[in-house]
Amino acid sequence: METLPSPLLIEILTRLNDTSDLARCRLVSTAFNHASNEVRSLTLLCSMSRYLRSRSPETKHLVTPFKTVLKNLVHRSPDFESVSIGVDRSLGGVSFDDVEDESDDLHLTEFNFILDWLPCVSKSIKSLSISDFWVQSCWRRSKALFLISSTCYGLVQLVIRNAWLAVDGLCLMPALTNLTLEFVRLDDEDLNMINTCLPNLTQLNLMGVGGLKEPSINLSHLQTCQCLSLENTDELVLKNCGNIQRLQLEVECLSLGFILSMFRRCIAVERLSLDFVRRTQIVKGVEVDQVEFGFDILLNYFPNMRYLSLGSGAWHAMESSFRRGSFENATGMKTLKELIAHIVVLEIDFTLAFIFSLLEKCTQLGDISLLIHSDVDLCVAGNLISTCRSKFPGVRWRWGIWKEGIKDTWVSGGI
Repeated sequence: METLPSPLLIEILTRLNDTSDLARCRLVSTAFNHASNEVRSLTLLCSMSRYLRSRSPETKHLVTPFKTVLKNLVHRSPDFESVSIGVDRSLGGVSFDDVEDESDDLHLTEFNFILDWLPCVSKSIKSLSISDFWVQSCWRRSKALFLISSTCYGLVQLVIRNAWLAVDGLCLMPALTNLTLEFVRLDDEDLNMINTCLPNLTQLNLMGVGGLKEPSINLSHLQTCQCLSLENTDELVLKNCGNIQRLQLEVECLSLGFILSMFRRCIAVERLSLDFVRRTQIVKGVEVDQVEFGFDILLNYFPNMRYLSLGSGAWHAMESSFRRGSFENATGMKTLKELIAHIVVLEIDFTLAFIFSLLEKCTQLGDISLLIHSDVDLCVAGNLISTCRSKFPGVRWRWGIWKEGIKDTWVSGGI
């Protein structure tokens, strides 16, 4: 180890998934000890095993507090350009019933904790990711955004998960181009502070964000926008967003007008991922979809679309609209080249007719990936596959299986 070139040692240490191992590597050799001071990336996660050991009366006195470990690492090497801290996803299963006290030892967006270490790296840091412990953070309102924006002037990327965030005092951050808020409660009814203080965002990801009543995104430089399941709101307005090239939406759609209001200003979109959380009503004992959404709408609103990914809710809405003849007068799309869709085959004849209509209207569509729900009969799925292949042999078909809550499975030949 002592004979390895310093750049190679630094590269090895940079690839460590947990910076706790960096401290251990310092004991391996003098060369590793010197090289560790040149590492510019810090990653620290609290695992489930560490969490349980810190709670057990037999072992908790042997475990250095997570916050202390982080502060020691930062104070030893204050030139980190990237810092990623958080709890492992497995801790997401910890419920309030499993916690008997009001500890804040893993409340990572806590103001005073961040104040203890963030100023040390504020001049060098460009990327910051904090994944909080929801059991401890959800009922504690944090002003972490104020502290981050008032100290990290060169920050380019910010990711915060599982926290309750206040926007009070948020400062202008002209360098920030990438923002992700995931499973966050946000004190900003209309996203006005985000629009005003983060004017140069090119990528915005809002996933499971609550606390928004009339959210409006008004960012002229935005190129990628991902909005998934915004909680307790039925409106999302996109303003001055004509540069968006990648758009991902998962929404509870109440009306066609609501959907169109979002699409109207997205003419530049080339990659679209879309899903609807289905809402139905019961009419005379029959379940009826409340939203009618045809594929022809996408043809009209996204003339430059090359890639399209449809969730099961979006596919169902479009196939249902196709049955009612909404696709008959569509002019077609020459730009669409790739389609990925999660489908449920209720009546194979309608599903096949819809697929064939897509191919007839979208003349450049040559790459189709269809994931069929696992509950669909194998004979029906096999019939769908063989018919598609024989009808359009020039298309590159890819098949897979999907089920709620389980990772998609791709199969090569058939199902």
